[in-house]
Amino acid sequence: MTRTLYLFCSAAPPVFNVASVIEDAQRRGWDVCLGLTPTAARWLEHGLDGLAALTGHPVRFMYDLPGQPEPWPAADVVLFAPATFTAMNEWALGLTEKFVVSMAVQGVGKGVPTLLMPCVNEAHVQHPAFGTSLATLRATGVQVLYGEGAPPANAPGQDLPGGYPWGMALDAVERAGREPAGA
Repeated sequence: MTRTLYLFCSAAPPVFNVASVIEDAQRRGWDVCLGLTPTAARWLEHGLDGLAALTGHPVRFMYDLPGQPEPWPAADVVLFAPATFTAMNEWALGLTEKFVVSMAVQGVGKGVPTLLMPCVNEAHVQHPAFGTSLATLRATGVQVLYGEGAPPANAPGQDLPGGYPWGMALDAVERAGREPAGA
């Protein structure tokens, strides 16, 4: 049985490691479909064909035209990481102009285990929208990988000590993929 992971990424520095993350997920038995915010797609534009070849699926960052067939299999788990302050707030507010935000909203609505790992700095965390968005997303059933046992925010302009914890995110995907739907 093939398990399908929708991996959605915002434009934050950890997105530059997405190929190795995809390979790690594939070693764990996941069929990965990669979705990007438009800015993340622009950052990775010279590697999009290679990422599509790696996943075996088109990399998506825009809505398809009406009537076009769905190019991805159905998701078993959705992971939005790295999720920027903007993407988190859009998701919490239901602002679905961006393809990946809309797909994350729909994942929750369809009962697909959906996870979020922010990539924000300490200045973002000070804004009241950050806590409100995290609370809203948690209340809708999103598993938010932030807070106790998860990486803290980084200092503005600095990377997290030890780097972005992609392994922690994929471990959480593994656990979510084993849980029965609605658990």
